[in-house]
Amino acid sequence: MESLFRCPLCAQPLDRQETRYLCPQGHSFDRAAAGYVHLLPANKKHAKDPGDDKGMAAARTRFLSGDYYAPLRDALADLALTYAPDHPCILDAGCGEGYYSAALYRRLVEAGKEPRMAGVDLSKHALRRAAKREKDVEFAVASVYDLPVADTAADLLVNCFSPLALEEFLRVLKPGGLYFYVVPGAEHLWQLKQVLYDKPYPNQEKLTPYPGLTYQEVRNIDQVIRLTDPQAIQDLFQMTPYFWKTPKEGAARLAALTELETAISFRIHVFRKSAE
Repeated sequence: MESLFRCPLCAQPLDRQETRYLCPQGHSFDRAAAGYVHLLPANKKHAKDPGDDKGMAAARTRFLSGDYYAPLRDALADLALTYAPDHPCILDAGCGEGYYSAALYRRLVEAGKEPRMAGVDLSKHALRRAAKREKDVEFAVASVYDLPVADTAADLLVNCFSPLALEEFLRVLKPGGLYFYVVPGAEHLWQLKQVLYDKPYPNQEKLTPYPGLTYQEVRNIDQVIRLTDPQAIQDLFQMTPYFWKTPKEGAARLAALTELETAISFRIHVFRKSAE
């Protein structure tokens, strides 16, 4: 079966086989037991174990499986259903453990859109979980700055809290293709930040016009979640950037909590690539 991925060594199409991916030049990439494939060349691997570590991937899986971020998941699926054409090719750039990928894919399948979908992430620990969550989506270890995807292959590219690799995204998007860019709103996790920091500050919100892309809309998601399980509180903390830069005193205050009510706020910026 022809893959949505291309060979990272020679850029030829890849054939997706039961135990490996193979290109016409004979480059072969084994599929892991979980189902994902490693397409990050050794000379572009800047760490021994890049991306989220095993603990972070586990924390994110536990937290998201509680559907605390279901409003964002459902909004992404709704937007995909609104904008995606029939038989779309979709790429989730920085897919993590596949929570959003799987929901978006399933919504389009149920609507009869017959999508083909792939996701990439640097973390093999996250992709193990992604590949098990949705077996009909292809997942690969790869960098968003060097996507193993052919030029103008994607009808829709989703980027949820991942680096903005604009040049690469424009390369793989078809003319007229769509780009969903998810960023936090100003008050996202505000009450969590009040526990962690003495002087928290809101996230900056702005509309940024990017060359080659035209705004279609910005979808706002603003709700409040209540966590009554200390494990869920710690999982949320561990899956955020705050985990690495919070003073010990703030982390200790959070660890002492048995429940937490906090705002969640997301902005989905919907763009369309120029047709020319």
